[in-house]
Amino acid sequence: MLWSAVLVAALLAGVRLVPTAVAVAVAAVLAVPGVIAGIIGNRWLYRTTRPRMRWNLTSWVPPHVPHWASMLAGVLFFGFWLTVVVAFAGLDGDVEMRDGQYVRSDNGRTSVVSQADYDRHQNLEQQISLGILGAVAVGGVFMTGAILTHHAAPQPTETQSAGQALA
Repeated sequence: MLWSAVLVAALLAGVRLVPTAVAVAVAAVLAVPGVIAGIIGNRWLYRTTRPRMRWNLTSWVPPHVPHWASMLAGVLFFGFWLTVVVAFAGLDGDVEMRDGQYVRSDNGRTSVVSQADYDRHQNLEQQISLGILGAVAVGGVFMTGAILTHHAAPQPTETQSAGQALA
């Protein structure tokens, strides 16, 4: 999550710290295992198959997690989501290198663009990838954090699923 946040902040400042392939690969290696561990751990510890109440956001949060932690995770998730939306809005066609020139293809039309336009397009693509992986990482950090703080949680008496009260 921090890796993606730092790189996205640098991109918003106009600096690409590492190449896209490296940035995205490292973000994926850092985010995906945490998400998998969080999903498996939450499923195993809380035995949930779905939220207790479908449209109540607090029913998706394990009972021992403080509200401030779930709100912070929501704000961070929204920040990464907003980063992705803003980057998509900034894209204008597909920019690539052809025959030694940077060319933009947009709705069947092609035009030559500058190196700065090409770099801007590459930065936006990297921002989209890092924003998505950052949002995924927020979920992984939140879920694994819930597992790590589970020792203070009340023990369920039966499988917790929709319509059943917590112990």
